[in-house]
Amino acid sequence: MDSRLHSLAAMKLVVIALLAAVVLFGQDDDLNVNSRYTVESVDLSNQHQYKLSTSILDEMHRLIGSKLNDEAVKHLASRIRGELKALDVTFKLLRGGNPDSVKVLFEVEKGQTDFDFSIPKFAYNSREGGTAVGEAIGRVGSNVFSVAGISDGDTLAERYTGVQAKYERLSLGSDRVSVGFEFDAYHEQYNGATLSAIESGADASSLGAGAYRSRMNFEPSATFVLAEPLTLTVGFSFEQLQGLSAAPSESANAVINTLRYRQRWIDSDDTNQELDAGYNLRAATKSLGSDLGYTRHAVNVRYILIHDNQSIELALVGGLIYGRAPLFERFVLGDDTTLRGWDKYDIDPLGGNRMIHGSVTYGYRVIRVFYDTGAVWDQGTTPEVRQSAGVGISSGLGLLPKGAVLLAVAFPIRQGRAEPVFIAGMNF
Repeated sequence: MDSRLHSLAAMKLVVIALLAAVVLFGQDDDLNVNSRYTVESVDLSNQHQYKLSTSILDEMHRLIGSKLNDEAVKHLASRIRGELKALDVTFKLLRGGNPDSVKVLFEVEKGQTDFDFSIPKFAYNSREGGTAVGEAIGRVGSNVFSVAGISDGDTLAERYTGVQAKYERLSLGSDRVSVGFEFDAYHEQYNGATLSAIESGADASSLGAGAYRSRMNFEPSATFVLAEPLTLTVGFSFEQLQGLSAAPSESANAVINTLRYRQRWIDSDDTNQELDAGYNLRAATKSLGSDLGYTRHAVNVRYILIHDNQSIELALVGGLIYGRAPLFERFVLGDDTTLRGWDKYDIDPLGGNRMIHGSVTYGYRVIRVFYDTGAVWDQGTTPEVRQSAGVGISSGLGLLPKGAVLLAVAFPIRQGRAEPVFIAGMNF
C-alpha cells in the first residue's frame, strides 16, 4: 500500500511538472511569436485631444520599424500615463498592412476630471523687458476650461496685460469636430516712440483706431479635422477697443479662418523631421457691425531636421493687410523670435501692413547659432531689409524638457557700433 501511495505521489509530481512546462513554454512561444512582428505604426486614440512632449513623441516614433517589444511598449504606456496624469493607459495590437507587421494603439483613460498648471511662455529681452504667461487648465470629460494671466511686451506694437479664458468641447458628435469660445480682456501700455508716431499722424492712411486704453474680445470658433494632420478653424472675433481719455470706443469685428498642417516623420532611430505650416485670414467687415474694415493675411512655415546631435531649423513668416487695421493687427519685427537683436521700436514703432521674415538656426547638442533677415513696411513705401545673427544655448537644464530654455546673445548687422541684446526664456 505504501509503495502504491508513493507511486501515485510521484505521478502527481510529474503531471504538475509537465503542466508547468507547458505553461512556461506556451508563454515563451507567445513572446517569441510577438517579437517576430515589426511595428508598423504607433498611435494614440483621439491624439488631437492631448499634448505630448517631444521626448515621448520621439519614443513613439522610435518603435516604428523595430521588432515588437512588450516591455518597451509598457514602458511607453507608463510614461504617457504620467505625463497626461491619466487614470490608466492601455494598448492593443492591430493587424498591420502585411502578415509580419502590427499597429500599436494606446488608449487613455483620463477619468472625469483633470487639472494642471503650466507656464506656456516666459521670456526676457534686455531692451524690451519681460513677457510671461501662466495658465491653469481643467478638464471634465470632453470639456476643457483654461484661464491664463498674460503680460506680453514682445509680440505686438504695444504691451498688453490681462486675462484670457477659453472653453473647448473636444468632440461634437465626432472626434473630427471641436468647438470653442475665447474671452480676452487686456489693458494696453505704449512705448513713447509709438505714442509720438501716432500723435504725429504717421501711417494715418493705414492705421485704424489709434491708441486705445483697453480691448476686449469675444471669439467663438469651430475646428474641423479635414484629413490628418490638416485642420481648419473658422469663427468670429468681436473686438472692442476703448479709446484713451474721452475718446469713443471702436469695434473690430472679423471673420477668422486658420488652415494648419503639422506632420512629423521618423526616418531612423537618430533622424526625424517636422513640418508646421499655417495660413490665417482675419476679415473685419461692416456686415458684422465693425467700425473698422480690413483684411489681414498671414502665413507661417517651419521645418526642422534633427540627425543625431545636430539640427537645422528653417522658418518663414509673411503677411499683408488691406484697409485700416488697429495696432494689435499690424506686423512687427525685432522681438524675441524675429530679427533678434533689433529693437522693434527703432524699426517701426507702429508696425506695418506688409511683412516678410526668414530665419535659419543650426544646433549642435545644446549650442544654437542663428541668422535672421526680414522687413516690415507700409504699402507704397520701399522696404528696408535688415539682418541679425546670434548664438545661444538651448537645454532642459535637468527637470525641464529638452529645448525648453534658451539663453542667447543677438547682434543686429548694420554699419557702426554693434549693440548686443541678451535674450532669455523658456517655451518660445
